[in-house]
Amino acid sequence: MWKRTELKEKARATMKQSYWKIISVCFIIALMTTAYPVSATFINLRIAPDVHQYSNAAFTFDLSNSAVITQTVSHFLENTALPGLPGHIISSAGQLAIDMYSTPVSIFFAALRTVNAFLYESPGIGLAFTAAGLLLVFVYQIFISNLLQIGEKRFFLENHSYRQTQISKIFFLFKLRCLLRPAWVMFCRSLFQFLWNLTIIGGIIKHYEYSMIPFILAENPRISRRDAFFLSRQLTARNKWRLFLLDVSFAGWEILSFLTLGLLDFMFVNPYITICRAELYLSLRRNYVLSRLPGYERLNDSYLEHVPSEDELLISKALYDDSNGPYTKTSYFAPEQYPVFLFSVQPPLRAVRPPLRADRKYEACAFLFLFHAFSLFGWLLETALHLIQNGSLDTNTAVFPPWMPIYGVFGILLLVLAKRMLKKPAFVFLSSFALYAVLEYLFNLGTELAFGSPLRDYSVFFLNLNGHVYVGGAAAFGLLGCAFLYCLAPRWTELFMKLGRAARWTICGILTFLFAMDIVFTLL
Repeated sequence: MWKRTELKEKARATMKQSYWKIISVCFIIALMTTAYPVSATFINLRIAPDVHQYSNAAFTFDLSNSAVITQTVSHFLENTALPGLPGHIISSAGQLAIDMYSTPVSIFFAALRTVNAFLYESPGIGLAFTAAGLLLVFVYQIFISNLLQIGEKRFFLENHSYRQTQISKIFFLFKLRCLLRPAWVMFCRSLFQFLWNLTIIGGIIKHYEYSMIPFILAENPRISRRDAFFLSRQLTARNKWRLFLLDVSFAGWEILSFLTLGLLDFMFVNPYITICRAELYLSLRRNYVLSRLPGYERLNDSYLEHVPSEDELLISKALYDDSNGPYTKTSYFAPEQYPVFLFSVQPPLRAVRPPLRADRKYEACAFLFLFHAFSLFGWLLETALHLIQNGSLDTNTAVFPPWMPIYGVFGILLLVLAKRMLKKPAFVFLSSFALYAVLEYLFNLGTELAFGSPLRDYSVFFLNLNGHVYVGGAAAFGLLGCAFLYCLAPRWTELFMKLGRAARWTICGILTFLFAMDIVFTLL
């Protein structure tokens, strides 16, 4: 029988041993998913969601989530005797709470924006873009956000016994090419939870009954929906009240997180609570497996707690069939890391590649190609994000569409400046953060001096510098810079260098010519 005090003691011990790595994982999940909306509040807080310092800025920010709710309610009450009621019902504190506990990438708020557009816009391309934004939010939630949350659970389960677990473990489902089954199970979990929430009491009960599903998927990604729901129900049977009391015991920390605008949530509370839940799952599964209860064989990852010795690893490697486990071709015996070649799910052979070399040398042609590639990637990324968050296409997301030169300049400078810090990802993140902050400030200052207003207006955010840059955007670019440096640039260069020398320079010449023509036509 598990005890709250024991779980918390283990969580605190784990925090002491791997503090920075653990908060890094939670921070990445907070920025890329909807799991921890409060954690990002202190860097994304808006102080004036409907007022802009620069009325002529090319790029501004649409309504906050609380404003979307107010707008939706106003639409339905505008023909009644209470048209101004929503603005009085939702106080400033209420608006802050809504914005803190929700995220822009939300199916619910995307649906509200679609409803507002449907009620007050004539059928046309604008409404189509709003519906497309809702579809993108749905796809992102199902195939990226939910799968990353499972990856986060996998990280904490492995980190329990393997202290050198890599942060990249949160992407393990993508590496395994095991996406559809976990995505389907998580979709069903969200759908059933939503339907049960309509009954209120049933929603609370099912919240705890379904709480083990992400951990079960992290252990066995190929488990069926029926088995995942059954095992979660079995693991939480006669434990729901104790799970509720465990959550209540964190209430004081949650209040402090709210008062610090999510700063404490980011620095301590989320990692602490997540570790407690991972320890709880390990305790529940251990008892369940030892009791040989129905379906226990689906909890088939014994190496989560049984750390094999070096001799066991060598024997397992010798007896393992390479044809069934392509990971054995690239596996190594890293101390205090989970032996991936013994995991029950193995990736297809085509998915197994030698590790990318972030420290590789880049030729001049490769630098030029990466500038254009990252500039085009930036335009596509920002267009998609604007469509997801606002349900519209913003034609002013770049000075020279479809290029975002700031992305290209940022990527090339990062490749040059961060070369000696590759073995220290934390320093790479901080360098990316600082580099982008300086670049965007100068970029916006330059456009303000040249055209009378900056390209981007960040004055609505709490932590901004003259409206030219804000902490949340720089933090997101810190992560993007790490992805570019360790993954995108080496992979794109690897593919690019497979072309002949003449073909490489021809592609670079065409891209440079198109970029120059784009600048000319934009400025005319």
